Amino acid sequence: MDRHKAGVVAKGYTQRYSIDYFETFSTVARMNSVRIIFSVVVNLSWPICQLDVKNVFLYGDLQEEVYMKQPPRYAAQGENKICRLKKAIYDLKQSPKAWFEKFSITISGIGFHRCHSDHSVFIQRTKSSIVVLMVYVDDILLTGSDPGGLLETKEYLKRHFVTKDMGA
Repeated sequence: MDRHKAGVVAKGYTQRYSIDYFETFSTVARMNSVRIIFSVVVNLSWPICQLDVKNVFLYGDLQEEVYMKQPPRYAAQGENKICRLKKAIYDLKQSPKAWFEKFSITISGIGFHRCHSDHSVFIQRTKSSIVVLMVYVDDILLTGSDPGGLLETKEYLKRHFVTKDMGA
């Protein structure tokens, strides 16, 4: 049985700065942050896991107005409609930023705060434990001193996003 996939992708290469978009953003953790987190994991024997978020850019809500033509075979013969996008789609300049804003708001719902030195790192502290989360586009690295907190965080993320646990 053959399986075929299809998806709507924007012609992001036609967008022009200050006309079609104003800001771009890429969620990439700093290499120093990665090194520090791995060093802490090794030295303190913390558990570590990686999550992959499926269709990551489709979660983002667009803040500015973005329009696109209907895909070629979607429109009826002779019809030429323009669609206003409310959600981000792949290849838009705004998609990575929209995804990261959605993720930041979602993860702050369970007490995570963005690290001041690296905005791709989030920390949740309690009196007796710490959980650290690092975002790299659609991948999430999760570690901390509390295995229960890690499990709770993974379950929370699975309720809000389609994730795949890539293991430790």
